[in-house]
Amino acid sequence: MSPTQPMMRAPERHPEPENRLAVLERMLSRFGGGQALLKRGGLITEVTSTHYKVRGLSEVARLGDLVEHRGHAGTRRGEVVKIARDEVVVAPFERSSDAGIGDAVFRRGPLTVTPHVSWRGRAIDALTRPIDGGPALVRGDDASDGNGATPGAMSRQRVGTSFMTGVRVIDIFTPLCFGQRLGIFAGSGVGKSTLLAMLAGADAFDTVVVALIGERGREVREFLEDTIGESMAKTVAVVATSDESAMMRRRAPDTAMRVAEHFRDQGHRVLLVLDSITRFAHALREVATGTGEPPVARGYPASVFTELPKLLERAGPGAEGKGSITAIISVLVDGDDHNDPVADSVRGILDGHVVLDRTIAEQGRYPPVNPLSSISRLAGKAWSPEQRALVTMLKSMISRFEDTRDIRLLGAYQGGADAELDMAVRQVPLIYEALTQSPKDRPSADPFSDLARHLKGKQSADAGD
Repeated sequence: MSPTQPMMRAPERHPEPENRLAVLERMLSRFGGGQALLKRGGLITEVTSTHYKVRGLSEVARLGDLVEHRGHAGTRRGEVVKIARDEVVVAPFERSSDAGIGDAVFRRGPLTVTPHVSWRGRAIDALTRPIDGGPALVRGDDASDGNGATPGAMSRQRVGTSFMTGVRVIDIFTPLCFGQRLGIFAGSGVGKSTLLAMLAGADAFDTVVVALIGERGREVREFLEDTIGESMAKTVAVVATSDESAMMRRRAPDTAMRVAEHFRDQGHRVLLVLDSITRFAHALREVATGTGEPPVARGYPASVFTELPKLLERAGPGAEGKGSITAIISVLVDGDDHNDPVADSVRGILDGHVVLDRTIAEQGRYPPVNPLSSISRLAGKAWSPEQRALVTMLKSMISRFEDTRDIRLLGAYQGGADAELDMAVRQVPLIYEALTQSPKDRPSADPFSDLARHLKGKQSADAGD
């Protein structure tokens, strides 16, 4: 080769695919693992007040997945609520997403809940973050992603064991059994939260899970510290106040149900108190309409009436050898209309309903339960034959008393013409007195005996006079 002839360069040799993979693995291990470096993400292309759209995640995202948004305000989280061919719709958990066009969004996978026995006595938010100022939560070993937690219809235990709530009007007219689902139907300001707190204090349960959905922020601490009181030691409170985003209010009942399912599978008799399912439906409506779903009934999209039974059917008796979830669900009836779509749908799912009457509350009788409109579908498993006959007679007397109220107020009633009405006029006011109860009163261990003693004592006093 002459000195002036250019030197021939040897052809470049690229590493084989196997060698490339080995080099990549060494690099990833050096920097702490592949997951720290490689994440599937996308970019925000559109922002609204309640949602934002992300391009680049459609192939890997699944409904319900959490995403992590990284913007100028820091890292925020949201949930995938709609998937299209080229983009996904995300609803942020923060009330203001602070999202901007071009911000990066990364998929984090489904939300997992890892309850632990140390959670009892704590208050958490919908994403299982402590809000009570206490130490960080201890995470359990069993992670729940909300899939497959409901026992099959034929594998559930049968409901048949009753318990005492300590609330006389409930234990007499609408007695409950372990694993039952009962609705408390009431308008705003009638006293449903107070009744729920009285029921939450029942001694029959190992664990209590309280979900406060859309409640006023100032009332949460009062409810937990004053109303729940000593029972807070065995209570897990999941809170999403009214000023939080629709996604937090939508997620909170699911989180509470997962906590209840964990303790049920540990063999506990769990009481789940959810206040209120109506605000959960409102959050479902807000999220669904934001994705473009059309309304079908008074502004509610069809998915609302799909999600309600999916949530409520998870409560009830567990599989053989497990515990049970007894659910007390409050239903806020808009405008005191007990036939609004949410109330009507929930009533058909539950195993009974207690109706709180505003007129009774205005008379100063608390809890303002209307015994004629309230039904427990499992009362037959709780009453003895004698108690069933007595309750039937009591309802008959109350019905006669209320039906003739206007006539008596007009002065058209004369004693002696109708023996049954005469008895109702004498006895029903005394029955109402016996059923009146406040949260500060001692829980009733034997409501039928308490009622009999009250009636006998009043009759003896009248005879003495």
